Amino acid sequence: MAPLTVIPSFFFLALFFLASAEAGSIGVNYGRVADNLPSAVKVVQLLKSQGVDRVKLYDSDPAVLHALSGTNIKVVVALPNEQLAAVAKRPSQAYTWVQKNIVAYYPSTQIYAIAVGNEVFVDPNNTTSFLIPAMINIQAALVNYKLDSAIKVSTPIALSCLQSSYPSSAGAFKSDLIEPVIKPMLQFLRQTGSFLMVNAYPFFAYEGNADVISLDYALFRTNPGVVDAGNNVRYFNLFDAQIDAVFAAMSALKYNDIKMVVSETGWPSKGDENETGASSSNAAAYNGNLVRHILSGTGTPLRPNADIDVYLFALFNENKKPGPSSERNYGLFYPNEEKVYDIPLTPEGLKRQPKPEERDAPATGGGSVSTSASGQTWCVANGRANEGKLQAALDYACGEGGADCRQIQPGATCYDPNTLEAHASFAFNSYYQKKGRRIGTCDFEGAAYVVSHTPKFGKCSLPTGY
Repeated sequence: MAPLTVIPSFFFLALFFLASAEAGSIGVNYGRVADNLPSAVKVVQLLKSQGVDRVKLYDSDPAVLHALSGTNIKVVVALPNEQLAAVAKRPSQAYTWVQKNIVAYYPSTQIYAIAVGNEVFVDPNNTTSFLIPAMINIQAALVNYKLDSAIKVSTPIALSCLQSSYPSSAGAFKSDLIEPVIKPMLQFLRQTGSFLMVNAYPFFAYEGNADVISLDYALFRTNPGVVDAGNNVRYFNLFDAQIDAVFAAMSALKYNDIKMVVSETGWPSKGDENETGASSSNAAAYNGNLVRHILSGTGTPLRPNADIDVYLFALFNENKKPGPSSERNYGLFYPNEEKVYDIPLTPEGLKRQPKPEERDAPATGGGSVSTSASGQTWCVANGRANEGKLQAALDYACGEGGADCRQIQPGATCYDPNTLEAHASFAFNSYYQKKGRRIGTCDFEGAAYVVSHTPKFGKCSLPTGY
């Protein structure tokens, strides 16, 4: 993965359009830059136990492909950057690679895509010129083996290939890449019915610009959003803004018919002191809320009907990865197969677990989520929040937020107890219930959290089911 180099104060995201889109799917990246990981057989068992049915590899390791045989897990294999030149220069090399790494395992191992290279445009070994010829030669080999209709060829790009990304509607590719590689790549994807792979990391944008980007905005939590001046769309999360910047860049070149797959995204559970925002609680919030967003089928503001498949980075913490501490702490699991934090990865898991912020106390990290027997939840004020934050959130909820605050007025049913926490709880809960208990509607920048038991303040119980 590569940090986003375009200044992303642009990334302020918009309306969850409730248009009817097919839900996307969630997969995981299975990296192995570590010396302490479980065997491939155990990894496959772990994937199955979590209901994960899509996995993306960074090579075509025989042990992994054998372990995935007969599992019905859909697999993306990769041709590493260091092999691009050989495959680009010699079609015979592409035929040999496909025979050895695809034909030998398919269809028992459900390979459905080949990632040719990874973030080639930022590869320090300058492999960009080999990308399109390598993709063409791999595709020709698939045609030769009559696998081209079942297996697609693509390549993951980093967001640093964008020259303009704010506002999202003005997204554009770097001019020096357009003619030699972007247009030929998009034309290849169109002709072969493939999709563009994009590695998108809101963490990099937030970490480098925490003074202008709201953490709530980056983590899909309640925030006022930012209006795209180009089309007046209000964005409410950074992920959608990044994705729409790429969609806009493709549309500018008249390739708005190509599907996108987010081949990498994630948030580190630990980082160095200067890596703002790297924590297990933020990682759980980002990944958990992202899963809900993708599985809800809401698409993005520019593509409300897009069913975007997403591969979380990564399955494990990888202790041999170079760079800052965050690079070694993107995993959903520790190498001993214990969860770094607990989030659902499937629609069934979503039904069993409330949202990451829906805990019986303010979230301080990962962990299990409790639910009530009835499945009802309520939003209450966080007594640990300072008085100023609670008052500001209360004012917003009763004002612009549209909460029904009549019952906490002097002389009304729920005026007593006359405390800021009690009144804020009533207002927050009214807002939360009116919003259908949707994702991020009980946070108020840390001033509220969700509980699964009926809260009472004096003689007043907080209602549900507006």
